[in-house]
Amino acid sequence: MGINNTQTSYAFGQLGSAYTTASSVAIKPPTDKVFVAITMLADTVFDATGGLIADIPITGSDQYIGTEQPAHDLDAGLETADEGSGGKVVDSVTFPKGITIYGRWTEIDVNSGAVVAYIGA
Repeated sequence: MGINNTQTSYAFGQLGSAYTTASSVAIKPPTDKVFVAITMLADTVFDATGGLIADIPITGSDQYIGTEQPAHDLDAGLETADEGSGGKVVDSVTFPKGITIYGRWTEIDVNSGAVVAYIGA
């Protein structure tokens, strides 16, 4: 059985992209879409409030890094099939120029630096 290329491509940013810098306001994807990848064009720090808002999946577990809620932050020994332990927020992390992070985010606000954010379903 082959892979459905349409569904696969929507998961990797083929629905467009947005560029933002520290002087801009927060960016949000179109309705019912998310940002699936973020490439840093300069060393980048996201705003501590509203900087990197992770999509919360139906299961309610925090699976993607963010500036307001840690991902996979259960106590050691309490891990589940959907969520791990030890994760932290990324509110003061400097992401170096040239790296790309992957996940699902509903809002991006850059404190310093510049990024291209790719939209997916």
